[in-house]
Amino acid sequence: MTLNWKIGGLALGAVFFLAVLLVKPIGVSTQFVILNGIVGDWVRPDLVTESADGFTSSNAYLAKSGGKYAKAVSNPINYGFLFVLAMMVGSAVSSRMNGGLSKEEKGSPRVWRDRFGNGTSKRFVATFVGGFVVLYGARLAGGCTSGHMMSGMMQTSLSGYLFAAGAFAAAIPTAILLFKKGA
Repeated sequence: MTLNWKIGGLALGAVFFLAVLLVKPIGVSTQFVILNGIVGDWVRPDLVTESADGFTSSNAYLAKSGGKYAKAVSNPINYGFLFVLAMMVGSAVSSRMNGGLSKEEKGSPRVWRDRFGNGTSKRFVATFVGGFVVLYGARLAGGCTSGHMMSGMMQTSLSGYLFAAGAFAAAIPTAILLFKKGA
């Protein structure tokens, strides 16, 4: 069973609308910061502290926003954390509903194999480096692709449109360089 792209788009739009209406705009990159804080707090238990004034941290990034990030490190079961888990579960369910991945797809996607061969180690390194660069840039910009582009554009935020233009301005030439035909 394949999900029609129009129905999928409408469903995604409805989820975004309900998220903004009921909770807050969707964004997930902060949860990586929270995960780092959780691990840091395990290694150094005094990283996050609670007082009568609320939560704070010896780490300036976790202490910012009135201790909001420090509080999330201390109490990680929150909307953002659950949303990230739901994304992983949802993608697994979606893959299963569409018949899962073929043996060929589990190795390397065809476009990658055609250009770089069937080995997975190069693809994993490229994926990790690309993901790291995107996440680092997202945190520098104070948000992520879902927060800036998807939620931001849905709310007609100028920064969302600028981020989308910048993302595509970088992604299209990169894809052309990496996957040019006949190479």
